[in-house]
Amino acid sequence: MSASIRSALIALCAGALLMAQPRITLLLYNGKIWTGNPSAKEAQAVAIGGDRIVAVGTNEEIRRLGQAETHKIDLAGKRVLPGFNDAHVHFFSGGAALSGPQLRYAKSQAEFRDILGSFSAHRPAGEWITGGDWDHERWSPAVLPTHQLIDPVTPNNPVFVNRLDGHMSLANAVALKLAHIDKSTADVPGGVIVRNANGEPTGILKDAAQDLVYRVMPDPTPEQIRTAIRAAQDYANANGVTSVQDMSASPDVFRVYQQMLHAGELHVRISGHQPLPEWKRLADVGILADFGGPQLHIGGLKGFADGSLGSTTALFFQPYLDAPNTAGIPSAELVHPEQMFHNIEQADAAGLQVAIHAIGDKANNTILNFYERVENEHGSRDRRFRIEHAQHLLASDIPRFAKLHVIASVQPYHAIDDGRWAEKRIGPERAKTTYAFRSLLDSGAILAFGSDWDVAPMSPLMGIYAAATRRTLDGKHPDGWIPEQKITVPEAIRAYTMGSAYASFEEKIKGSIEPGKLADLVVVSDDILNIDAANIEHVKVEATIMNGQIVFQNQSAQSAAQQ
Repeated sequence: MSASIRSALIALCAGALLMAQPRITLLLYNGKIWTGNPSAKEAQAVAIGGDRIVAVGTNEEIRRLGQAETHKIDLAGKRVLPGFNDAHVHFFSGGAALSGPQLRYAKSQAEFRDILGSFSAHRPAGEWITGGDWDHERWSPAVLPTHQLIDPVTPNNPVFVNRLDGHMSLANAVALKLAHIDKSTADVPGGVIVRNANGEPTGILKDAAQDLVYRVMPDPTPEQIRTAIRAAQDYANANGVTSVQDMSASPDVFRVYQQMLHAGELHVRISGHQPLPEWKRLADVGILADFGGPQLHIGGLKGFADGSLGSTTALFFQPYLDAPNTAGIPSAELVHPEQMFHNIEQADAAGLQVAIHAIGDKANNTILNFYERVENEHGSRDRRFRIEHAQHLLASDIPRFAKLHVIASVQPYHAIDDGRWAEKRIGPERAKTTYAFRSLLDSGAILAFGSDWDVAPMSPLMGIYAAATRRTLDGKHPDGWIPEQKITVPEAIRAYTMGSAYASFEEKIKGSIEPGKLADLVVVSDDILNIDAANIEHVKVEATIMNGQIVFQNQSAQSAAQQ
């Protein structure tokens, strides 16, 4: 295509859009813009009108569209990407955790205890202390804490702090008493009450057993929810995230999302999921998948097949190497497999989208079998079934994702985190198909990248780094843990943009920088497409644009040349 024809087409496209959007409100030029459009991957400039992209092209083509009142930004050669879309977060709980005790990086039981004690000393008596995101795999030895460890430093507060994967938590004696958990408490289907040699609860509750405490905790107030969401969206924007798919958007949280939307306070796009067992509350009012607008969206359901690798509750065909008495446990939903299948089948019949958490190879195999049964019974359609995490797969199950059109909604940061210790759990043979991003892509599957925040940091740049390098956080795999499963940086970017948009039926309005799409973009400090992937962990977000508005800008970006 000649330059003159290209310019004419851009002018025509811009003119058509400007009839509905009368002015260019923001113009970015002199950049390296990765559009995500396979037919025109790179551009220098982009023109935005209100909340939409009007035109993309060369500096000369786009700058001539500017008007006197247009805000113009010289990108000074910076790399621009579509706004990141985190396909799996727990938005309210993540925001709430920002104000709780920060236990993730505690290096020992003593440090864990001391952080909790210091935090408790500054909280009112009787107030619940939650969050934490502790990781006992950082300790030596890597043993689980007990309530006796923290009771002396938390005598006046009920404590229920979760491991970073969210699949087990530690309660202190005050919380155990409030929940009426003692030696006589019966075990919970889909959960584990960890006990000592005398049968007494240690304070560790796994998966469904956590509900014994959750049910006695006070519900958050609307203002507490709003405060947490504000903190969460600020954190998201600072990491270049303009869209999130909230896997735990309860009705109370969704109500606050709507209130914030109407008040103009929502500056992250939300796609909310409801619990699979409660599918009828959506179906009964006629909601289908992809219901809502570009800012607030619903129609997805989230179910659970198992727990987590770190809690030894992920469900495998073979036992754990370091816990040979167990091969994991089915979730409270999968304890009754035909009832779980019924929920999936009926939700699909109602036109809703289904996403299931599955970590272990048996859990993934079971859910793929369920999805295949549904397709055989209901026929083919664009249902976009998802498996959340899809961490540990049978080699024979990998091609089934593409065959069954199942989206692998995966979190690459987990690979470089769990990779520090995963093989002591499952051994090197099973690890070969762990976080199998390369194999999934090569088989034709669609990857949607996310973080699982607050289980892991909501940092797409670190996720891209993880997917492209697979360097574990302990520095012991400089060439990558299971390096044959690395993917390229462009593939990882696509999984964080178009892949995630596709996973929520929104690829027509976001996921790439193209005329007519939503004006969501991120500017990064270095050209991640042309530097060593090992250096991406040091790259920063310079600015985040959502709805055509700058919602985050660091000092470096603020000092960039503007006119």
